[in-house]
Amino acid sequence: MDKIKTFEEACALLGISTDLPDFSAMPEKEQKALIAHYKLVIIAKALNGDWIPDWKNDKWDKYYPWFNMGSPSGVGFSFFGYGCWYAHSIVGSRLCFKSAELAKYAGTQFEELYKDYFVLSA
Repeated sequence: MDKIKTFEEACALLGISTDLPDFSAMPEKEQKALIAHYKLVIIAKALNGDWIPDWKNDKWDKYYPWFNMGSPSGVGFSFFGYGCWYAHSIVGSRLCFKSAELAKYAGTQFEELYKDYFVLSA
């Protein structure tokens, strides 16, 4: 976790470019969420290392950050805790973590990216 404090550090650890995909074909109001999702996927991959969630294995816990919304505009958006699922999930598997500690770290360190991803902007 100490190595990954930014998207750029996650890219460096994985040996990939920090260049972002071109989302210009998407509506402008959706681009911020798509960029945030892309960055969060890269960050989760860097934090999880070689671990890939096995959704057929109900003995492996999978963790993800949980947030308080505060209001529909995202005011008051904050990390709340983490959830744990076994063989099923209400969150995309690309954004889950192999430990509660990693889920908590991602939810606090990258809270603004999660906000950009989850909160609809006007």
